Amino acid sequence: MSYAQFFDTIETIKVKDPLSQLLGAFDTGEYEFSYLDVVKAAGHSCPTVAGAYIMTLKALEVLYRDEVAVRGNIRVEFKESLEEGVAGVIGNVISQITGATDKSGFKGLKGEFARHSLMKFDANISSSARFTRVDSGKSVDVVYNPELIKPNPKMVQLMQKLSSENANTEEVREFGRLWQDRVQRIFENRDSVVEVNLL
Repeated sequence: MSYAQFFDTIETIKVKDPLSQLLGAFDTGEYEFSYLDVVKAAGHSCPTVAGAYIMTLKALEVLYRDEVAVRGNIRVEFKESLEEGVAGVIGNVISQITGATDKSGFKGLKGEFARHSLMKFDANISSSARFTRVDSGKSVDVVYNPELIKPNPKMVQLMQKLSSENANTEEVREFGRLWQDRVQRIFENRDSVVEVNLL
């Protein structure tokens, strides 16, 4: 499998999932997500997918500090509606990592391990997203601003050629390289593009 090699340099997100331990998927219930994992699930790597990954990584670092984040113990709220902009894409990535879903998720076992209703859209918040620990009520607001990392100027011309189906094979490849170059620069500047505030 061939993919952009910088994926392998990105910090993984470690979680503990009591449900996975109970059901015998992982002996200790601990596992990790890589950026490559979420790219596979999303089907692509872009500033939106990268932003969702960084937002989750940084939010969990603040919420759990020296602990391992507990999957299924995290509520996530978004200012945007599910149908607006890229909220659904961001929600899917965050759901994969945290386990939080809206009404479609796992209903639980005898009142425990429920994942549904942990994700809400159209929330009355001013940030991009709010992450809250269900057990303690501790929350962080997260703001993502990918516009701080500008795309390569060549991408406009290449996008026009792609849209008109006039791009040759090398131009298609160059567009992909430049696209992922911006994603890589977003990761390299993650402390600039993502701001986390403890409430």
